[in-house]
Amino acid sequence: MKKIIYIISAALLVLITSCGEDYLDTRNLYEKSLENYYSSPTDINEAMAGVYHALYTPGVHSMEHLAANLLSDMMLGGGGPDDKSAKRVDAFEDPEEDTYHDLWKVSYNGIYRANVIIEKMQEADFSDYFYTQEEATEFRDQALGEAYFMRAFFYFRMAKFFGGVPLILSVDAARDVPRSTITETYAQIASDLKMAIETMPDIPFPSIPTSRYGHANKWVAQAYMGRAFLYYTGYMTNQEGQATNELPLAEGGSLSASQVAAYLEDCINNSGHDLASDFRNLWPYSYVNTSAGEVVLPWAENEGLAWVGQDGHSPTFGTGNYETMFAIRYAFGNWSWGQYYNNRVPLFFGLRDNSLVPFGQGWGWGPVNPNLWNNWDNDDPRKQGSILELGSAEMGTQDYVGDKGDHETGFFNKKYTTLQHNGDDGVAGMFYYMYGQTNNDMQLWAAQDFILMRFADVLLMHSEITQTPDGMDEVRQRAGLLPLGTYTLETLKQERLYEFAFEGLRWFDLVRWGDCETAFNYTLDVRNSGSDATYSVTYRPETKGLVPIPETEVRLSNGVYQQNPGW
Repeated sequence: MKKIIYIISAALLVLITSCGEDYLDTRNLYEKSLENYYSSPTDINEAMAGVYHALYTPGVHSMEHLAANLLSDMMLGGGGPDDKSAKRVDAFEDPEEDTYHDLWKVSYNGIYRANVIIEKMQEADFSDYFYTQEEATEFRDQALGEAYFMRAFFYFRMAKFFGGVPLILSVDAARDVPRSTITETYAQIASDLKMAIETMPDIPFPSIPTSRYGHANKWVAQAYMGRAFLYYTGYMTNQEGQATNELPLAEGGSLSASQVAAYLEDCINNSGHDLASDFRNLWPYSYVNTSAGEVVLPWAENEGLAWVGQDGHSPTFGTGNYETMFAIRYAFGNWSWGQYYNNRVPLFFGLRDNSLVPFGQGWGWGPVNPNLWNNWDNDDPRKQGSILELGSAEMGTQDYVGDKGDHETGFFNKKYTTLQHNGDDGVAGMFYYMYGQTNNDMQLWAAQDFILMRFADVLLMHSEITQTPDGMDEVRQRAGLLPLGTYTLETLKQERLYEFAFEGLRWFDLVRWGDCETAFNYTLDVRNSGSDATYSVTYRPETKGLVPIPETEVRLSNGVYQQNPGW
């Protein structure tokens, strides 16, 4: 059974109490507090689980990968007539006032928990818990570096959506500070990532225990430094009109393109990460285990695919997964705590009111823009590896019945969609059978991890920063395409479009490249719940690619926070 590592530590939920000095002079032996906690490796591991827990957001639009997909030019709003929130996000209309509230609130929960670890680890000594001082130091450095990385991650997650945000960098810091500028925010992100890189040990990925899979490490921090550099320099150049090729640091100074490229080169040469042999083997539809009467996608079996799984370099699925570097780890759902740890992207982006095998039903959000399918070279295996064509016997969708939802185009994404098998318990979710679930509710079937960073992105970021073709050509060759041998930004853009379709990156690429105003110049013929219709959206450049600050936070700030332009 899949083990999910992000759990709420009971220690984090303990009510901290204290007594006045003039009362009983006794020490609380039973309850944990900021004074007596964080003193053992167990304490630190529990506290770190609380930090990672902030990767999960209850509000569906606060899931960055779902929201970013709807905002991009690859997906339409879709859903049924009552799914108005998805359509508003997709159409750049004013959403409900707290559409993104959980993204803001939960990120600050994670930042606070990371701040506590950072402060407590400064004087921590774990030598009594390990055989050697070297082991104790390695544990401390890894935990401290993870805390710095996760603080950077949460600020970066917010900055991509909201722009500059309030910087709260200590446990006792005031909560009513104004928003920092975009430059100040990214300077802090860069400094935290730099500290994480310099602090965490450089253990190659194959030597990291699979039990640590899902945790950040030095290589993940290096990869995110590349992503932060490209987003900041692109955003400032193309949205703010302030051309720059440097990433500022909070302590002063900056990182140049060559310095960031060096981080990526270290990751490429020494991390132990590598591309999967076949792009399509990264996605669960390539799972072809036919035991116990399971039904698989005939196309995947005919293509000789073999899923690499999502448990790191564990050889459970053939050679293991060396490409995924950082992911949100999901488990199967349980209605006692809702869908919190269940990946809702496959549910919301699944086929509306169609239960096929191996593709299960969902809410029908995010129909794929047919222009993406039509403009994609048929010789690129990533095309059929990313887009699910409806009404296709080869794809197992020949029995699909349309006119169930809005914005229907005949295409859905294949990377993150509900998968099901026909086994001993009848038709049920793929992960229901794989992990021995007991609840057979289709809304709780998706235990697929969402990949936030994979090695292919490191290669493409390196090409973009250095303006050289090597990384880009390596990604192309993995797809069976000829190397280009030369670099241009336009070819790089195409490779990122085809390599990372539906992975939540396209929208941010459009924003940083300044391509939003041209990306949505089209009108499509669609079906809206059985009726012919046309679809188009109008991007509003005055928003500069940012979403609104949650109105609840604006009101609570008593005028300290100013709403983003255009909202």
